[in-house]
Amino acid sequence: MPLLLLIRHGDNDYKKNGRFAGHLPGVHLNKYGQEQARQLAEALKEVPLTAIYSSPLERALETAMPIAAARGLDVQIDEGLIETNIGKWQGRSLKVVRLTKVWMTVLTSPSRFHFPGGESFHECQARVVTALEAILRRHKSKDILACVFHADPIKLAVAHYVGLPLDNFQRLGCDTGSVTVLNIGEMGASLMKLNQHPPFDFSTPSKNK
Repeated sequence: MPLLLLIRHGDNDYKKNGRFAGHLPGVHLNKYGQEQARQLAEALKEVPLTAIYSSPLERALETAMPIAAARGLDVQIDEGLIETNIGKWQGRSLKVVRLTKVWMTVLTSPSRFHFPGGESFHECQARVVTALEAILRRHKSKDILACVFHADPIKLAVAHYVGLPLDNFQRLGCDTGSVTVLNIGEMGASLMKLNQHPPFDFSTPSKNK
């Protein structure tokens, strides 16, 4: 099956100011985020990408578009790659949320947590994996696919494919403007890169599993 490049969107003012953006519209890349998108496009311009998919949220699309333009590709929006639905937490400050009783559950036992008015981490993981599996089925085994979306969904996807318990997914890193690479085959998945920043050496395997 294809090689997956899981790319987190660039920086934005909600991230910079420690607020939860969730599904809020109008959250755009800030100046630093735009530079991260440019650097990603430059670092990946020689990688023979077959297709590029993106979450429908602006910060993901604005990261995906320079990468796609460098390869002459169109960005394909996939609703299944959208950020975790954090419900009533949208727009809230991380500093305030950290003071709540449930914050330690989010950090240490996320499998037991459900965002008020939103979804659980289990539901988010199932949604994202379903979307990625559908994307994989559309392509050939030697294709290289870029998917631009969000930190927790990326970490949840990695946890699924490498067999990491959901309660440990927060131990994974996923910075803005980073690339995580999964080589997925019929016999399983290999985590080739995690939370890598450009410039980086990008060598693809000569043979997928």
